Amino acid sequence: MADKNSKGAVTEITPQSEDFSRWYLDVVRRAELADYTEVKGCMAIRPYGYAIWELIQASLDKRFKATGHVNAYFPLFIPSSLLMKEKDHVEGFAPQVAWVTRGGDEELAEPLVVRPTSEAIIGTLYAKWVQSWRDLPVLINQWANVVRWEKVTRPFLRTTEFLWQEGHTAHETQAEAQEETLRILALYKEFAENELAMPVLDGQKSETEKFAGASRTYSIEALMGDGRALQAGTSHDLGQNFAVAFGIQFQGRDKTLQHAWTTSWGVSTRLIGAVIMMHGDDNGLILPPRVAPYQVVIVPIPRGNWQETVLPKARELQAALLERDVRVMLDDREAYTPGWKFAEWELRGVPLRIEIGPKDIEKAQVVVARRDTREKTPLPVEGIAGAVAELLKDIQQALFRR
Repeated sequence: MADKNSKGAVTEITPQSEDFSRWYLDVVRRAELADYTEVKGCMAIRPYGYAIWELIQASLDKRFKATGHVNAYFPLFIPSSLLMKEKDHVEGFAPQVAWVTRGGDEELAEPLVVRPTSEAIIGTLYAKWVQSWRDLPVLINQWANVVRWEKVTRPFLRTTEFLWQEGHTAHETQAEAQEETLRILALYKEFAENELAMPVLDGQKSETEKFAGASRTYSIEALMGDGRALQAGTSHDLGQNFAVAFGIQFQGRDKTLQHAWTTSWGVSTRLIGAVIMMHGDDNGLILPPRVAPYQVVIVPIPRGNWQETVLPKARELQAALLERDVRVMLDDREAYTPGWKFAEWELRGVPLRIEIGPKDIEKAQVVVARRDTREKTPLPVEGIAGAVAELLKDIQQALFRR
């Protein structure tokens, strides 16, 4: 549950105008998205925060599979000798690498790297799997965790360990690899704008900003509430650099031995941080409906014999919304007042709140409150499921426009 004082009210959040960074940390903690752990820079993603990640993951996974990609999994540990094979790559990641030097009581013959990214380990496997032009393209995505030893950390935005997806593809020609790189960049942009309601700019990074070992790096970037740009996703054209380093070769159509052209691309749990900073306000989170764990919360108003009158109607309403595939929570807890519940679910960013009490039942209506505008409107119970679906669409679009 969210923090509350002795009177049961949700405790205050630092105003954005006073200290945006403190506001962000307050929201992460009090909306129960994540918490600090005993390992510096490593966060525990709490169920509500992880539910947002699951919705992001499912939506992206559907898009990847629609473009011909499949999922696989690769080892967390990478022999140091593999990382050293691509000079620019190792120089770029060396300061952030976590090392394993012992296994039990024994020193390892070769130190292992805890995965900072997977180009090295995947490259060695692609070298085995790709023998002919007929084996191409290879279009694989991985959902995994990675470790980068960061000095300054903030939950979701920059952590020592984080969750992400990383795509790794191999192609017959440079043109195909470049097409793949830009296809994924466009996919990320469409996803950010349509699912996260987050306008982004897409483009090529400078030579000094590109991914270590890449020929070209492209990214999507979004302007946050504090006026700063946040890199929300990257797509890398790796040229033949990694193919040469790891021996990804194939017999071409002309019977000559050729190196493949490869790409890699990824987004991470940083997207959750972007959603917080893009849409949130001084009352907490504002979640776009498409990535909200609960799109609607129903709060019964306890008056008189409400358990016999109001609660059954609230359950009927919940059932009607579930039939429309709306993610809905019925908050019928008796230990908290309606006012406390209103504040808590505002803090958690639920797009729509429906209030229903004895007077509403008499009028055959409910009161609907939008999280984005905080407007409250009475709506007839008849046809409420359809009205809610339309309101959720409008909120999604309104968040993108503002």
